[in-house]
Amino acid sequence: MHNTEPTTIEKKDNRLLIIIAVMSATLMQVLDTTIVNVALPHMQGALNAAPDQISWTLTSYLISSAIFMPLTGYFSDMLGRKKYLLLCIGGFTIASAFCGAAQSLSEIVLFRLLQGIFGAALVPLSQAIMVDIYELKERGKAMAIWGVGVMAGPVLGPTLGGYLTDILSWRWTFYVNVPIGIIALILAWQVVPDTIKKKRSMDWNSLALISLAIGSLQYFLDRGNQDDWFNAHNIQLAALLCIAGFIGFILRSLNHNMRKSNKSVFDLHVFKDRNFTIASLLLAIIGLGLYGTMVIQPLFLESLLNYPALSAGWVMAPMGIGSMLSMMLVGKIINYIKPRNIIIVGIIFTAIGTYFCTYYSQNIDFWWLIWPTFLRGFGLGMTFVPLAVLAFSTLPNHLKAEATGVYSLIRTLGSSIGIAITLTIFTRHTQIAWNQLGGFINPYNPNLINYLSAIHLKLTTPIAHAILGKVLNEQAQTLSFVNVYAFITWSFLFMLPLAFLIKDQGGNSLVDNTHN
Repeated sequence: MHNTEPTTIEKKDNRLLIIIAVMSATLMQVLDTTIVNVALPHMQGALNAAPDQISWTLTSYLISSAIFMPLTGYFSDMLGRKKYLLLCIGGFTIASAFCGAAQSLSEIVLFRLLQGIFGAALVPLSQAIMVDIYELKERGKAMAIWGVGVMAGPVLGPTLGGYLTDILSWRWTFYVNVPIGIIALILAWQVVPDTIKKKRSMDWNSLALISLAIGSLQYFLDRGNQDDWFNAHNIQLAALLCIAGFIGFILRSLNHNMRKSNKSVFDLHVFKDRNFTIASLLLAIIGLGLYGTMVIQPLFLESLLNYPALSAGWVMAPMGIGSMLSMMLVGKIINYIKPRNIIIVGIIFTAIGTYFCTYYSQNIDFWWLIWPTFLRGFGLGMTFVPLAVLAFSTLPNHLKAEATGVYSLIRTLGSSIGIAITLTIFTRHTQIAWNQLGGFINPYNPNLINYLSAIHLKLTTPIAHAILGKVLNEQAQTLSFVNVYAFITWSFLFMLPLAFLIKDQGGNSLVDNTHN
């Protein structure tokens, strides 16, 4: 266990500048998880890449980011929080410029790896700094401000990415980070307080094991659906390496904890805290639902409703607006209402907003696209802020730097798992619905004959086969989208019993246990 504590930062007049600095850096990092998605077809043509190859621009970023997130505490101790923050902002900004200037697939994959390495610590560092510059009674307000950037960034990413790609080019989805990064770097250098350096050692074998586990898991999730999961030898190998890496890492970390060594990548004692463990699990489910809907809704809008990419991005914007509004509301009421109660209400709002998406059809009007999306975002915002407050409410100070990195890692892994599960359900249920609905296409179905007669066709007409194939595919996909939204609704409802297990430190009775 690490036996030193970070210096507590007193409330300062330049707190607003500190917030601008760290939240600008955070917004850059979380935007880059989704801003590139709508630009992938343009990048594929410009870089002469195959569809399965261009996806590595997303995977490389996620893998490197996930591997380096748990090291936030180690590098913060070794370099000091401020120096590490400046290094990360500067490195991320330079890597973004190189991504925009890339001329080949190998170049952009390399630069995206660097983006992930330098960007991994930006979210946990910003969270730790926001916690320190606010007193305990204002902790909810701090997490609300932090949550706006973390939650709204991925939601607004496709909208901004679509706009930049249409108006300028795909390269500006990376170049946009450069001015933001420069401003954040200058402000952070001027106003962000530093912490005392602490001598740390590192078990590099443990780091290799966790890197192997996370990298294999990300490969497994990214390629599994495309390669038909365990029917492919490469997916089987990735699964085995992932399990072996995690088991080896846990055994070595437990050994370090028994010997009270500070060489572990991160201290497993963070999971002995009930609030942190349950909040981390809830956060993973939020990531699953958030990124699952982020993947599936553009597919529904563009493939079935024929929305352009930019229009699809605008339709999804109310989710970000709802999140920001609810986070600002929670920041004002969290000192008067128990955080656990706010979480429960937020889960219910989120589940209801997702449930109404199960009524989607090809005849859906614009209003039915907007308000469930807004309601889901509003509920997610209500859940995210008090969850972040309660996750760290009972942790001792010397574990908080470790915990912020682990907390962000679990959010990232939950998001990756959510994307993989969502796409798998969509693919498999489309095939199932195709087979089920296809059984009704036969010469003995009077409804089919009447349908073709209305458009002056017969079942034996060649063009009728093409029309029926198109309609069958659209209806199969519609049913599959509905099933995906139903699964995500149940995943949110699964959060309710877990929320009751959190030890509430809420309302006016919030107690600072951080010095235990």
